[in-house]
Amino acid sequence: MLSRLGELLAIRLEKRKFPLPDGGWLEVDGVSESPPVLCEAWAHQGPAKSAQKNKVMADAMKLLYAAKLMPSPPRLILLFADEAAALHLRGRSWMGKVLKGNGIEIQVVNLPDDVRESIRAAQTRQFR
Repeated sequence: MLSRLGELLAIRLEKRKFPLPDGGWLEVDGVSESPPVLCEAWAHQGPAKSAQKNKVMADAMKLLYAAKLMPSPPRLILLFADEAAALHLRGRSWMGKVLKGNGIEIQVVNLPDDVRESIRAAQTRQFR
């Protein structure tokens, strides 16, 4: 997902740990220094359930905090592999309004069918 987005944006996104001021660290799925970009990715296929929506919002909070640790203001992106998974963040939901109001973009990349099917199979195994 990150390499596909990187191709679209003509940048290289790499996982990075940011040290926190009072100790500990914060890990972001995809980071670019030039241009500055922070990205969290979620491969889920299909509509998000309530707890999953909360997970995505936690990722958004992570982006907002990590942005403060960057030397210059970054572009903030929540990346999805399925439009149905991102749907609750579009339109008039309060979650979508929070993201838009904080400058967090929603991007969706297309994955090959075999990759999508393997993700769906993993999701099915997880909910047994």
